[in-house]
Formats: sequence, structure tokens, C-alpha cells
Amino acid sequence: MKQIKTSLFLITTTVLFFVSCTTIDLYEKDVNLPQHQWKSSFKPVFTFDIKDTTVPYRFFLVLRHTEKYSFTNIYLNLYIKAPGSDSTIKIRQSLMLADNNGWMGSGMDDIYEHRIPLGDPQLLKAGIYTFTLEQIMREDPLEHVLNVGLRIEKKK
Repeated sequence: MKQIKTSLFLITTTVLFFVSCTTIDLYEKDVNLPQHQWKSSFKPVFTFDIKDTTVPYRFFLVLRHTEKYSFTNIYLNLYIKAPGSDSTIKIRQSLMLADNNGWMGSGMDDIYEHRIPLGDPQLLKAGIYTFTLEQIMREDPLEHVLNVGLRIEKKK
């Protein structure tokens, strides 16, 4: 009986240790693209509220496409409007989706999902942030893109 209690204690402690070392989801939103085409004129907007300023946040682009997507990368403009600011920051992103071994995201059948970090973890001030995504690829509309989104995590 004592061995069972000891084993349960060790298992519980191990599980709590691994759970406490993970990130905490704060926000994730995906936008479906009509006819699986991302037109350059379609610029999804993501708005979220930061309350906790004591931990850094990590940002990810979430992108789903079919295997027929024609490129190994994607070029984006990321527009960021911080709380209390009248201006918007524009950041150009070149994000790899595939290498010589194939798609870098996770796949199921002919659909691939990518969660690509957008920069290093950042400490943020409290308030409402607005992120806008714009695809700036040569192909317009960008074919075989199912949806695009933004994910924000607290980093512990």
C-alpha cells in the first residue's frame, strides 16, 4: 500500500511539473479564406487585450494550406497598433513553410498547418492591441490557402 501511495505521489508530481513548465494560451483566432484564396486586399484583423504585464508573450502566425500551395514560403506585412499609440508599426515577414524534406508544418492528408513564431518573446504594456495581416506574394490571389490566424501565448 505504501508503494502505491509513493508511486501515485511521484506520478502526480511529475505531471504537475510538466504542466507548470508549459505556455498558457492567451488568444488564438483563425479566419477562413473564401474559395481558399487569399487576396492581397483581404487583410484579417486580430484584436486582443493584454492585462498581465509581468510575463513575456510569444506570437505565432497560424497558416493552413493544401499540398497544392505553390510556394515554399510566404511574405507578409504585419501591422501592429499598440495601446495608447496613434501610429501603426509595419513589419515585413518572410516565413519558410517548406525545406528540402517537404512541408515544415504538421499535416493530415493533403492539409498542412504551420505555427510560425513571429519574433522573440516580448514584454507588453497593458491595453488593447490590433494586429493586421497582409499577404504580399506575387501571386494574387494566393491560391490553396485555407485559413490564416494569430496565436498569442504567455511564456513562463
